[in-house]
Amino acid sequence: MRRSDRQVTDPGQITEMLRSCLVMRVAMQDEEGLYIVPVNYGFALRDGRLVLYFHGAYEGRKAEAMRRPIPVAFEMDGGMELVEAQQACAYGCRYFSVMGNGTARTVTDVAEKKRALAILMKHQTGRDFEFTDSMADSTAVFAIDVDDYTAKQRR
Repeated sequence: MRRSDRQVTDPGQITEMLRSCLVMRVAMQDEEGLYIVPVNYGFALRDGRLVLYFHGAYEGRKAEAMRRPIPVAFEMDGGMELVEAQQACAYGCRYFSVMGNGTARTVTDVAEKKRALAILMKHQTGRDFEFTDSMADSTAVFAIDVDDYTAKQRR
């Protein structure tokens, strides 16, 4: 990271950043080329490892790309606020961001799908939901098993 003075390493602070964002962008490559898509997400920390969950249709470019595990990059950000100045080049922006990479996969295990959907909905709404097998079967669920990520902020 070029600006190490903005790097965030505190796990609690990073978790709060993950909680604060509602949309992440997932970048991947398929036969057509590079592709980036914004998605609502939820996350879990399991044994110190970050797992990101999102959902979508069973068909389409995103679903087609995820039919096999693929490397992806992700980014989420928040807290955007313009920092004004007298000169154009002195303007800036307050923000925080989390970005990284990992392997994306389609979640096929019904129990994991139900857990993932509950995590996603809790993150997005603050409410607890339960899912039946048929509800879980009605949507595709994807996971990113995160290999590496960084967080930074300018306050």
